[in-house]
Formats: sequence, structure tokens, C-alpha cells
Amino acid sequence: MSYLVRHRPVAAPALRLVCFPHAGGGAAFFRDWPRHLDPSVEVVSVRYPGRETRHAEPLIPTMDELSPQITAELLAEAPVPTVLLGHSMGAAVAYESLLRLEAAGADHFTRLCVSGRGPTPPAAVAGIRTRTDEEVIAAVTALGGPHVQIWEDPDLRGLFLPIVRNDFLLIDNYRRRRDAPLLRAEVTAFTGDRDPRVTPRDVEGWAAVTTGAFAAHVFEGGHFYLVPHAERVARLAVARHGA
Repeated sequence: MSYLVRHRPVAAPALRLVCFPHAGGGAAFFRDWPRHLDPSVEVVSVRYPGRETRHAEPLIPTMDELSPQITAELLAEAPVPTVLLGHSMGAAVAYESLLRLEAAGADHFTRLCVSGRGPTPPAAVAGIRTRTDEEVIAAVTALGGPHVQIWEDPDLRGLFLPIVRNDFLLIDNYRRRRDAPLLRAEVTAFTGDRDPRVTPRDVEGWAAVTTGAFAAHVFEGGHFYLVPHAERVARLAVARHGA
């Protein structure tokens, strides 16, 4: 089944915004974003295997397996100007996908937007061992993610815990390659001023991964600051730098 979910199909889009969810997240996280943007912008979300309509598919536990599959689908899309936006784990998946897209010669991916994550892992997870179920739940709860109450329901816990555990394994073991080529695309970084894992200074580090323009924006809020600020984040993602 396809990785790409169109929340608002556009016959001839002027711009495409591709959104990559956080660990444990699904494509529905960005479902309402089209209403914040001009009708000429096509909003697409990435749906990772093992969740939502892909619940019967095996989960993918490594970046080296996940990112190339997403890249292949993006390369098959009609080449219109495209922005990639990823939140938390999604920021790393979007970055790795863009590396592969540029290596393949695609030049219509014009901007990478990274949210709630720096280019290097937080010190708290450097060299971390595999987390227990209790540690996974504690980490998610500490970040204040949407629907944290699911852990109080045994049935929902049994449904969602394998997904979140898989995604934490993927992102805990991921490291950006030191010899990775510089991106050509612009990079915009977003973070919340009270994120317990990522500081505004951390996201400034993304400036070093590109030869293109860089901008950073700090919002009021924690790790999921973008929930109340969805409209502003969406508009900044597709705006010209400095707008």
C-alpha cells in the first residue's frame, strides 16, 4: 500500500507539502492542514506501515529500510515544487529522504522543514539501550503527545505500544552520517520554547546541513507546540524565507 496520503488532492498543484509524522504518529495527524493553505497547495502525509489503514503490514524498525521506500514513491510523483516537513522522528525521516532524492538528481524538492528535533540526537538518548515498555510510555507521556490517555486503556495500550516501541527503536538507533553530503534545498527549523528534549539552540544546528538558505522559528509550547500553532507552521512551511 502507498506511503502517501492526499488530504486534499489538487489536479495541477502549484506546490506540494509532504508531511512526515512523529514516532507513533499517523498520517491523520496532518489531516486538517489543507484548510490553513491556499487551494493550489496539495497537502500529502506519509503513512508508515503498521498503523491506520496499513495496520496489517509489518512495522519497519530501521531508517535504512524505511527512507528508501518513501523516496521511491516521492520520485514517482509528478515533479512540482515540493516541501518536506517532518516532526520529531519525522524530521529525521524527511531529512534522510531528501538526501536520497537529491542524490537521485531530483531538484524540485525545494525546502526541508524540521520540527521538534535537532540534527543530532538529544544527550538523553545517546547510546541508549532498548527501552522497556514502561520506559517507552514514560517517554511519550513526558513529551505530552496527543492522546496520551490511551496508555490507561489495556486494549488501546496493546494496539499502540508495538507501534511506538518500534518507532522509538528506529529513532534511538538512528545517527546522521558524518560524511553526509550537504543539502541543496533550503532548510527551515521549528521548535517549542518549552520542549523538554530539544532547545532552540539544538535546532539551529540544522543550518550546517545545507548550502541553501536557513531560517528558524521558535513557538510557545512544548514538544507538540505545532498542534495549537498548526496554521502558522503550515504557512511558514510554504512561504518564502523572510515572509
